[in-house]
Amino acid sequence: MLTIKNLTKTYSNGVKALNNVSLEIPKGMFGLLGPNGAGKSSLMRTLATLQEPDGGSATLDDIDIINNKEELRKVLGYLPQEFGVYPRVSPDLMLDHLATLKGITSKAERRETVDALLHQTNLFDVRKKSIDTFSGGMKQRFGIAQALIGEPKLIIVDEPTAGLDPSERNRFHNLLAEIGENVVVILSTHIVDDVSDLCANMAILGKGEILLTGTPDDVLHQLKNRLWRTKINRGEIGIYQEQHQVILSHLSAGKTIIHVLSDDSPGQDFEPVEANLEDVYFSTLLSNGINVSF
Repeated sequence: MLTIKNLTKTYSNGVKALNNVSLEIPKGMFGLLGPNGAGKSSLMRTLATLQEPDGGSATLDDIDIINNKEELRKVLGYLPQEFGVYPRVSPDLMLDHLATLKGITSKAERRETVDALLHQTNLFDVRKKSIDTFSGGMKQRFGIAQALIGEPKLIIVDEPTAGLDPSERNRFHNLLAEIGENVVVILSTHIVDDVSDLCANMAILGKGEILLTGTPDDVLHQLKNRLWRTKINRGEIGIYQEQHQVILSHLSAGKTIIHVLSDDSPGQDFEPVEANLEDVYFSTLLSNGINVSF
């Protein structure tokens, strides 16, 4: 269990990135949703021991993350939003090097570990190629491979599917689902479908604060029988926003579809619609005064 209590962080420019963030995260996939600037990366960097919080605590089982960083790093796997490697080195050599840094001193044990990770991430056939020749998805799979060295108990992945094509995204999802059964995996993202597809538990972060927590089914229940949709002309959206609580807008066959939150029918042109996690996400942001541009 990862327990976070009242974490705060204010940067030197006055930006309050974390404001009394508290969470309890069990084993399995945990989705952390939020727009850019919500504080997701600040929280991930704090949990990965890359920056100090101003206050609060974080523990992984019996490890004090804030005050015992070395112990946490022994059981941490981290895939940041952008990670650097020696580009002309092969994944085989790079993983061997990183395994040495992780404390695996036996050459035979490193060989076994590296081969297993290359097979698990479907990179074994390209193990001798330079990493700089890899596609975006292959680089992300290598990122997961290095994060899995040493059988970590906490794995943090920050915006892992941004920029991936659909097939690579599916491969990456399958890989995350496989590794997320017996350890704590935090998936930090602004892509709602990633959380909907993978995570048994989730939270929405905005302006450095936790706005909502629960299972996807629980948070969806909050919008049950309260969501309506209609088609409008694009130029009419401002009028509807003045009259209704518009939480979502998207295009379909050249027409604009809007979703409106209301306990009763907003009008005869509206039909009820079953909510999805995207509706929950945008309604939570809007209800907390976080502007969402359509």
